[in-house]
Amino acid sequence: MAEHGTPEYATADGNDYAAHERTYVGFLTLLKWVVGIAVVILASMAYFLV
Repeated sequence: MAEHGTPEYATADGNDYAAHERTYVGFLTLLKWVVGIAVVILASMAYFLV
């Protein structure tokens, strides 16, 4: 078999935890809004279409 060199792994220079936390909080906020809108749409469909 062919000889392969040692694998090289890329590593991050630092831990940007503040950006990670902002992204996660933004995702949770968006998720809450989407679920709330879906509940309102489904409740409206149940009320007006039945």
